[in-house]
Amino acid sequence: MTPSLWTIGYERLLPPELVAELQAAGVRRLIDVRYRPQSRRAGMSKTRLAELLAEHGITYEHRRALGTPPDIRWFYKNRQEAEGARRFAEHIEADETGALDELADELRSPSAPPTALLCLEADPAVCHRRVVADHLRTRVPDLRVIDL
Repeated sequence: MTPSLWTIGYERLLPPELVAELQAAGVRRLIDVRYRPQSRRAGMSKTRLAELLAEHGITYEHRRALGTPPDIRWFYKNRQEAEGARRFAEHIEADETGALDELADELRSPSAPPTALLCLEADPAVCHRRVVADHLRTRVPDLRVIDL
């Protein structure tokens, strides 16, 4: 069985729409890859989002080590996505927590729940979650990535 990973950005979604997208894809675990899992959008901050997802049978996990630190996020916010992606790639490869390797091991497991990465940006091409997914593919070569 080919391991799969979904990605989703909530920028244009309300909480019920996010849940509906995840349910339609069959996602059972959401990994929040925001450095700070806070949002000005009601229902999208860590605690409330985790509660909402749990009501629908979806496990919520926050993985700060896979988030974009403020100094790198600056590049994404200022439309310098290529530089942000380059710096973020260096950052996560140098991460001593082993967060990428840990997630790769989980995704390779036949018992892994269908998993999605969550961040803000609607377009994965301008989001660091694309870098995370690409680096996971180097560790799990047959990984199929589906952007919702």
